[in-house]
Order: sequence, then structure tokens, then C-alpha cells
Amino acid sequence: MMKNTICLWYDHDAEEAARFYAQTFPDSTVGAVHRAPSDFPGGKAGDVLTVEFTVCGVPCVGLNGGNMFKHSEAFSFQIATDDQAETDRYWNAIVGNGGAESACGWCKDKWGLSWQITPRVLTDAMARGGDVWKRAFAAMMKMRKIDVAMIEAAVRG
Repeated sequence: MMKNTICLWYDHDAEEAARFYAQTFPDSTVGAVHRAPSDFPGGKAGDVLTVEFTVCGVPCVGLNGGNMFKHSEAFSFQIATDDQAETDRYWNAIVGNGGAESACGWCKDKWGLSWQITPRVLTDAMARGGDVWKRAFAAMMKMRKIDVAMIEAAVRG
């Protein structure tokens, strides 16, 4: 196990979530699946307790802890994309697999975990600052999924 690993709480389907992420994102894998050695609150011996996985190279552990805690927008994965096709692919995978759209490039997967699908053209505009960022920001504020062509047009003025 890495020195620092993100632990994500799931009701009972951490393994399903980990496998979805591994199939959806590059440099993502499912590692060890650990089963409970005995009954525990909300589960039985042999149930999947934790799943080790990576999302775009970031080490994570999914914990099947029951329905006590829910994901919130206070934590999200931000996935940088290079073009509209990549943006569409990740957005559609998350939203099309029982997820939900939000605003400004944010969406939630079916487990309630938030994702920011962020084209690099948007973060590049932010880094440039000034009027370029102001125009790109104004365009972004009207979007759900980020439209790369519209951000590029806003950057050009």
C-alpha cells in the first residue's frame, strides 16, 4: 500500500465501481480485493470489504462501509482531457452509466462520486488570466459538459 491512498466509502459495491473506473480511464487498474473474515455491521463473512484500485495513476481503496456516509461535491476527481472526443468519452461513460450531469464540467457517477471532466483548453485559459480567462469562464458558466470549441472561441475573443 502506498504511503498516501485515497479511501472512498461505498455502500456495498466498491468492486463494481473500481472495475468501471478501470475500464473507463487510462492508467487505471483493479488490484487486491479483500473479503471480510467474519460478519460485521452491514455485512457478512466473505463479503467484499475493500478493493485496491487506481484511477489515472492515483491509488485508491474502495471501502464497503454501508449506507452511513455518502459522497459529496467536497471531493471530486478532476480528469484533464485533450480534446472534445476525450471529453465526450469520459462524460458519456459516467453519465450514461447511471450518473448525472451537473454544471461547469462536473458530473456524478452512479455511486454519487463527483467528477470534473476538464479540457486542458479551459485550464490553459485560467493560467493565462486576464480577459482570456474572464471570457472562457463566462462561457463555461453556461455549460454542463464543456464544449471545447466554445471555450476556444471565447479564448480568441
